[in-house]
Amino acid sequence: MPTFSATSQTELTKSPLALSRAGLVEYSEALSHQRAIHSEVSQGIRPNTLILLEHPSVYTAGKRTTEWEKPTDGTPVIDVDRGGKITWHGPGQLIGYPIVRLAKPTELVGFVREIEAALISVCAEFGIHTQRVDGRSGVWVRDERGDRKIAAIGIRVAQGVTMHGFALNVNPELEPFNRIIPCGISDAAVTSMAVELSRDISTIDVMPVVEKYVFESLMKVSA
Repeated sequence: MPTFSATSQTELTKSPLALSRAGLVEYSEALSHQRAIHSEVSQGIRPNTLILLEHPSVYTAGKRTTEWEKPTDGTPVIDVDRGGKITWHGPGQLIGYPIVRLAKPTELVGFVREIEAALISVCAEFGIHTQRVDGRSGVWVRDERGDRKIAAIGIRVAQGVTMHGFALNVNPELEPFNRIIPCGISDAAVTSMAVELSRDISTIDVMPVVEKYVFESLMKVSA
């Protein structure tokens, strides 16, 4: 399994924003790496960094998660210091952790809107119409079949620098979402790019497009 070693990640540092492609990484290991990068960005000894990766199957719960939203069968849940509620991560889901110093640290909503805009553009490139839904973060498919969440966002800001990030459902299993109340939303479904397109698609297919649009959005809001 790839880890955060010098040989398994790609760093693009010619840009003011560095890119790390880390492969499949255990959540706890990725969280430790995020925190280390966050410390370095906060100290000004590392450029703003976007980490792209996937996780083995894991549930993570943000600070606003209630016990009734968690699995009832004893499945382990990792409590984390991000915003939002409980969600699931697993293979086929492209995770992005933007660790950037914000130009306006108090405008977290604006940062989240930029990430949403980037992911909406990514989906549009593949022919999927998505949008924001008032009062709900993330990116949604909305049509006569109802609201379906295709990407989740959960952010934390400390010392003016972001961590945690977004999860775009490319082609993951969706069954694990049925065991929780995803993001605390009980009246909407979860979907993926593969389901919406009715064809196979991989994170490798999507990653270059995510890099393009997320980079563009991060350059607008980072210092």
